[in-house]
Amino acid sequence: MNKLVTMYNQQAVTTSLQVAKAFGKNHQHVLRDIAVLRDKSKGLSKNGQTLGESEMFHQATYVHPQNGQEYPIIYMNRDGFTLLAMGFNGKRALEFKLHYIEAFNEMEQQIKRPALPTSPRELAKLALDANEETNQRLDDVEDDLKDLKENQVIPNPEYSALSHRVNQRVSEVAHSYGHITKKQRGELFKDINGGVKKIANVSARSMLRKKDYQMVMDFINDWEPSTATKTIIRQTSLRFDKEPA
Repeated sequence: MNKLVTMYNQQAVTTSLQVAKAFGKNHQHVLRDIAVLRDKSKGLSKNGQTLGESEMFHQATYVHPQNGQEYPIIYMNRDGFTLLAMGFNGKRALEFKLHYIEAFNEMEQQIKRPALPTSPRELAKLALDANEETNQRLDDVEDDLKDLKENQVIPNPEYSALSHRVNQRVSEVAHSYGHITKKQRGELFKDINGGVKKIANVSARSMLRKKDYQMVMDFINDWEPSTATKTIIRQTSLRFDKEPA
């Protein structure tokens, strides 16, 4: 982990190649993600500079050790890495984010390291500052872990149970109408799935969060089709009844 961050142009940086290796990603995909970030940042400003002109990302090349050819590489400082890493999710990604934070802190401390204090008062102040910094970093880690836990996608067993219960509930409601067509059954599925996504605030049922499992299951158990869906089913039934045998 001691090579995650290096010195470049008198500041602590990492590279797109190192990020790709650390997070198990294709280097071309990392370069593509950085290009998208730089493109989207055009027009946004920071300290009087557009983000695309700032020192967050610096284009360079490196020589491949096996074939001797030159390939593009991006150097990025802490701000650039932070912006890029926002899109990396999962337990492994969180672990490497924490390693990077530690590596950046260590490198920047080496750059900015002042003379060691000698008086008891200076030593006490240094200890207090270090303790405060440690507490802040622990708070940040706890926030990341809490966010990761709360947004964990629902595991397959629970997801299968929800899907099975959706099918059961639709069949129960469909039975109350007697004979219904495939299209009418589809309207019922559309209604219940739309309700599930709405109460869980997700765009697809596969994105349901583990913490919302019981709330979603309760909704499915209590679900009744909306007035609009009931009207569509009745209208379809009337048309079906009027058709000649």
